[in-house]
Amino acid sequence: MMSVIEFFTDLFNPDLAFLAKALAISVMASIVCGVVGCYVVLRGMAFIGDAVAHAVFPGLAIAFVISGNLILGGTAAGIVTAVLVAAFSQNRRLKEDSIIGIFFVAAFALGIVIISQAPGYAGSLQQFLFGSITGIPDSDLVVVALMGLFVLAVAFFLHKEFVAVTLDREMARALGLRVFWLDLVLYVLVTLAVVISVQTIGNILVLALLITPAATARLLTDRLGLMMLAAPAVGALGAFIGLYISWTWDVPTGGTIVLVLTAAFLVAWVFAPRHGIVARRRRAPLDDAEAALS
Repeated sequence: MMSVIEFFTDLFNPDLAFLAKALAISVMASIVCGVVGCYVVLRGMAFIGDAVAHAVFPGLAIAFVISGNLILGGTAAGIVTAVLVAAFSQNRRLKEDSIIGIFFVAAFALGIVIISQAPGYAGSLQQFLFGSITGIPDSDLVVVALMGLFVLAVAFFLHKEFVAVTLDREMARALGLRVFWLDLVLYVLVTLAVVISVQTIGNILVLALLITPAATARLLTDRLGLMMLAAPAVGALGAFIGLYISWTWDVPTGGTIVLVLTAAFLVAWVFAPRHGIVARRRRAPLDDAEAALS
């Protein structure tokens, strides 16, 4: 197996410039997804993240067919779909998850139809669905960095409002917060986080980057501030280790990153200091004793 030193040597090899770009985009995407994913996990919005990953697909497909910027194309499609869902959800005859299921799956289907018109359809579709570390243009590094900074800035400035809506929507309304607009902004942030992750980890697997690090952090700490620091750290470390293993063993990058993050989640599930299986079993006799005394 390639040593870590050899991997770093390849990272700084000019002939393997795509490897350094893939690592940079993977880490940036992991940090952004880690922060946004905390809100998604706390609000039980995993379905939203999955649906958004479907929604950006037609924009990616159109951008690919016309040789445009994939990130900007996916962003436009995701935002349009999010606005449509938010608007149609105002009719309370149908629940929000039904509207999401209709529009986001329709968007994914539209993307498949569009991409099928491009030469090399099968290869292009595989790249979109499962990611690719090759062929990432330098311009995407700048776009991802700027978009990531924008997402983190919005999350920072609206953090208190997002937390208030997460904890109690009705109380947030009573406090005068515009819950609908906050929901819409969060949908857009999820869309941006998904779009900047698609090229490296793929459309199908991107949900793992959004959910798994945040869920892992949720097991490790009870404090939201620490959770929002731990989640991007777990994601970034998982991206680095996943890319290292992928490059060493010549296996798909996106799938490897997801498996590394899943392994970290399972370790936390078992060994987390307060909420892991081991800790809960150790506390069980004490809890039983306290219950008996009371």
